[in-house]
Amino acid sequence: MIEPLSLVTALLLGLFGSSHCLVMCGGIAAAIGSRAGERQLQTLLLFNGGRLLSYTLLGLLVGSAGLWLGSLHDSLMLVLRSIAAVMLILMGLYVARWWMVLTRFEQLGKPVWNALQPITRRFISSARPLDQLRLGMLWGLLPCGLIYSTLAWVAANGSPAMGAAAMLAFGIGTLPALFASTLAGSVLAPWLNRPAVRQLAALLLIVFGLWTGAAVWFHS
Repeated sequence: MIEPLSLVTALLLGLFGSSHCLVMCGGIAAAIGSRAGERQLQTLLLFNGGRLLSYTLLGLLVGSAGLWLGSLHDSLMLVLRSIAAVMLILMGLYVARWWMVLTRFEQLGKPVWNALQPITRRFISSARPLDQLRLGMLWGLLPCGLIYSTLAWVAANGSPAMGAAAMLAFGIGTLPALFASTLAGSVLAPWLNRPAVRQLAALLLIVFGLWTGAAVWFHS
């Protein structure tokens, strides 16, 4: 079942975590866009479409894994949902920039990225639309603590459809930062980086995390 509150939460995570996405993906997005000439918009759409496709497939995968683990034993689902509650709180702290511990998770994916990085070099200079889509899909696997923690959170839903939808919403939330040179991005980016706005979003995430934890332990 698709839960609207979870989708809104995922969108918020993408929006307010997008400053980190800009550091991780902004350079490559700007580089391929500047070389695209008149096809700049098409190139950026393909690149970011590939990124969102990777996020969606990862969400489908971890949602399926959560469903499988939950089917093995009820206590495993309690553990997964407890982890999800903790992750929401940590993501709230990250969004407010009160504690950036999530960035430490990026070390986990570096071996995979080291293997994929040589492949990305073949696509960066290519003008073929399919290669730009492939580049975006590979870039969606870039080690990112925020993505890993979001995946851990959506896995606890134990729903492949919800996992895919939540990660798609997360990816959509990152788009304004990566389109910072466009009208929508130039309007949204300064607003999203205001401390008061970030802290309000962070408090909402922390409250949702505490509510999730309470629902696990007091209604199990």
